[in-house]
Amino acid sequence: MFVVSGIRSLPRNVWALSLTSFLRDVGSEMLVHLLPLFLANALGVGTAVIGLIEGAAETIASMVKVYSGWLSDRMGRRKPLTATGYWLSALAMPLLLVAQGWVPVFAYRALDRLGKGIRTAPRDALIADSVSEEQRGSSFGLHRAADTAGAVVGLLAAIAIVWSIQQHDLQLTARAFRAVVAIAIVPAVLAALAVVVLVTDVPAPTGESRHGDGPRSARAALPGFSPRGLGRPLQRFLAVTVLFQLGNSSDAFIALRAQSSGATVIAVLTMIACFNVVYSLLSTPAGTLSDRVGRRRLMVGGWALYAVVYMGFGVSESPLGFWLLYPAYGAYYAMTDGVAKAFVADLAPPDKRGAAYGAYNGAVGLTALPASVIAGVLWQGVGTWAGVGPAAPFAFGAAMSLLAAVLLSRWVR
Repeated sequence: MFVVSGIRSLPRNVWALSLTSFLRDVGSEMLVHLLPLFLANALGVGTAVIGLIEGAAETIASMVKVYSGWLSDRMGRRKPLTATGYWLSALAMPLLLVAQGWVPVFAYRALDRLGKGIRTAPRDALIADSVSEEQRGSSFGLHRAADTAGAVVGLLAAIAIVWSIQQHDLQLTARAFRAVVAIAIVPAVLAALAVVVLVTDVPAPTGESRHGDGPRSARAALPGFSPRGLGRPLQRFLAVTVLFQLGNSSDAFIALRAQSSGATVIAVLTMIACFNVVYSLLSTPAGTLSDRVGRRRLMVGGWALYAVVYMGFGVSESPLGFWLLYPAYGAYYAMTDGVAKAFVADLAPPDKRGAAYGAYNGAVGLTALPASVIAGVLWQGVGTWAGVGPAAPFAFGAAMSLLAAVLLSRWVR
C-alpha cells in the first residue's frame, strides 16, 4: 500500500516524463537488441567491431552528458535540452532503413546516443527538481518502471513483426529488421512531442553547497570530466561506479551469447521481454524501498546479484539457462538503475545537481568504450582464454562487480 500511496502524490512532471520514456523505449527497444543480431547475422560483423560500435556510441553520449547537465544548470532550465535530445534520437532512425554495412549503423548509434547524452542529465535533474527529497526514490522508480514497460511493449511489437516475416529462423534477416525500424519511428516521434506538450520547466535550484564548499555555483565555470567540487561522498561513488562499469559491457553480448547457445531470434527477444517485465514490475517498489532502507544497501545487493547472473551467462550452454537468468538480470537492474540516480541526488550539492548527473552519466558512458572493447576482444580475440571462450567477458564482469560491491559497502558513506 505504501508504494501506491507514494506514487499517487507525485507531480505531473514525473508522470509526463515517465510517459515520454515509455514511448521512447517502445521505439528504441524494438531496435536495440536486434542491432547486434543484424550486424552479426545479416552483415557478418565480428564481435570486436560490435563491441567497438556499442562502446564508442556510449562514449559519445557520455562526453555530452557532462556538459548538458552543466548547461541546464547555467540556463536555469531543463526542458529545452531534454526535448532536443529526444528529437535528435528520433530523427536518426531512418538511417537504419538504408544501412548496407556497419558504418550507417554506427552513424545511427552515434546520433541516437548523442541525443541521449543531451537529454539524460537535464531530464534526471528535472525529475529531482520537481519532487521533495522524500519522493526521489518513488519518482525515479516510477520513471524506470515506465521506461521498462515501454521496452516490454517494444519487444512484443518486434517479436510480432519478426515472427510474421521469418518465424523460427535462428538468424535475423535484413528484411525483418527494416520492417521493425519502419514501425519504431512512430513512438520515437511521439515521445519527442510529449516533452514539448506535457512537460513544464522547473527553475534549477541555486544556493550553497551542503558539503562545505561555500557558495560556489555550478553556473560559474565550464566543467570538465572531473568530479571536483561535487563533494567527497559523490566522488567516491563515481569512482566505484567506474570500476563496476568496466565489467558491465553492452547487453548486445548477452543476446549474442544466448543465440550461440541455440536460441532463435524470437526466443532471444522473448527472453529480453521477460527481463524487462521483471525490471518494470520491481523498479518502483525498489525505488520506494530505497527511501526507507537506504540506497547504498540496495545497490550492494544488486551488484552482488549481477555477479551471480553474469557468471551464469558465462557458463550456460543451453537456452534454458538464459530463460532463467534473464529475469534475474531484470531484478538487478530494478535494484540499481533508478536507485543509483536517486543516490546521486542525495550526495550532490543542490545547486550542482545537473552537473552531478552529468558527471555520473559521463562516468558510466565513458567506461562503456573500454568495457565493450574488452568484452569483444576477450570473446573473439582471446577465444581460448582460460579455456572458457566466450565466457571470458562474463567472468571478468562478475569479478569487477564483486570488487565494486565491497568498496561501495565499506568506502562510500
